[in-house]
Amino acid sequence: MIPPAFDYHAPKSVGEAIALLGQYGSDAKILAGGHSLLPMMKLRFAQPAHLVDLNRIAELRGIREDGGDVVIGAMTVENDLIASPILRARVPLLAEAPKLIADPQVRNRGTIGGDIAHGDPGNDHPALAIALDASLVLEGPGGQRTVKADGFFHGTYMTDLAEDEILVAIRVPAFAAGTGWAYEKLKRKTGDWATAGAAVVMRMGGGRVSHCRIALTNVAPMALRAADAERALVGQPLTEATIDAAAQAAMAVCDPAEDLRGDREYKTAMTGQMVKRAIKAAAARCK
Repeated sequence: MIPPAFDYHAPKSVGEAIALLGQYGSDAKILAGGHSLLPMMKLRFAQPAHLVDLNRIAELRGIREDGGDVVIGAMTVENDLIASPILRARVPLLAEAPKLIADPQVRNRGTIGGDIAHGDPGNDHPALAIALDASLVLEGPGGQRTVKADGFFHGTYMTDLAEDEILVAIRVPAFAAGTGWAYEKLKRKTGDWATAGAAVVMRMGGGRVSHCRIALTNVAPMALRAADAERALVGQPLTEATIDAAAQAAMAVCDPAEDLRGDREYKTAMTGQMVKRAIKAAAARCK
């Protein structure tokens, strides 16, 4: 199908983009990489009268260090995350996980900010951002505000982002020494969304888990933090029993939709398997 007619805007600054959003309100949609919005427009699930393209705003791209954080511009594409020496050194999960997102063509255009702001539970960066304890920098007419990724997602395509705000940056704490990490994703074929996915960031100390964050992809109306699964591990030795307990706790919070990727029981069971794999892979990197 062909989308209905719309007016196209290409601002060259964040301020200009925010002004356009304020002018057109709910009739406007932001265009980042376009891989989520444009298919919805073609199917007429989304019918914006105005499209605000952020691709000409240079200040929204790039990766830099700021104190103990790594700051990523929202329009930074997936392949730039993969290639970043800063991410490989400071937050390697964000350099490796995008290799599991879609395919090389999509990764050349798809942006981290668009992936997060769209609020699709099938997208990978929401769970990654939660597991990484990331903060999201939002900018609107009143200036900037920062919100935690854990709490930003309210439901399918529903986030804390106001209609006159733009996600401008993602701030991620650099990994402490000895941090292990992993993102395990079950998918039917290359380029597909996850049937179930799990992101884990953890540290060990004295033979026990001292820190753990676990987040889940595409097994609920939004990305989930599996807090009970974290509690099953923290303070405990890492054994098959504690890993099983964490997997069971993660499965308990799942609320997946049935689709061609599987029914509720299958997706929930696969969540448990992805959590187990991610915990073991993360633990192997705790050095």
